Amino acid sequence: MKTITCYLDPISPYAALGFRALPQALQGHSVAVVYRPILFAGLLNALGHQGPAEIAPKRAWTYRQVAWLAHRQGWTLQMPAAHPFNPLALLRLAWACAAPAGEPGDTPARWVVEQLFQHVWQGEGQAADDPARLAALTERLAPRQDPAGEAVRQRLRAETDAALAHGVFGVPSFELDGRLFWGQDALPMLRAALDGDPWFAGAAWDDAARPRPGVQRRR
Repeated sequence: MKTITCYLDPISPYAALGFRALPQALQGHSVAVVYRPILFAGLLNALGHQGPAEIAPKRAWTYRQVAWLAHRQGWTLQMPAAHPFNPLALLRLAWACAAPAGEPGDTPARWVVEQLFQHVWQGEGQAADDPARLAALTERLAPRQDPAGEAVRQRLRAETDAALAHGVFGVPSFELDGRLFWGQDALPMLRAALDGDPWFAGAAWDDAARPRPGVQRRR
């Protein structure tokens, strides 16, 4: 059985779309999926990038596109009251619902991740970081560890750092057989790799990413 690692952050509507579409993309294959919540802002800071919601024209397009993509998937994406917001409480809660690192069940279950996405993107326009809503979510999920504890904080930092070291630069990202597939729109490509598309057996994957030095933009 193959394993797919899914890197995500509930702050990302694209991660919510990819999460919802993943089962259909994997239909017919026996695959284990491991969910690893990471801090998207940590990736952006390390790589010197801005998020889509931090660039005004891109933000407007992003919100329109994700609403349309959700419509195409057959559900209504509800924007939270403020976006972007601080997702740390949600990310820590996800890891608190898992066992400590190295023990059986040491990554969050799909149901837990689903609850986080519903909290943000189907919350009837409420604030994702509202303390009362977070308290209610925590009570419902009944975490195994203290979400505010140092062990959970360190786990989130370690997972984000490990993702960066592994080449993850955005969410959602899906890893299969050492290859990273970025974005919910990469799911057909992920499916093709699972299906044994011969393109992945040759040199095309590496050749396509070969550096081609060009003009360097001044910063």
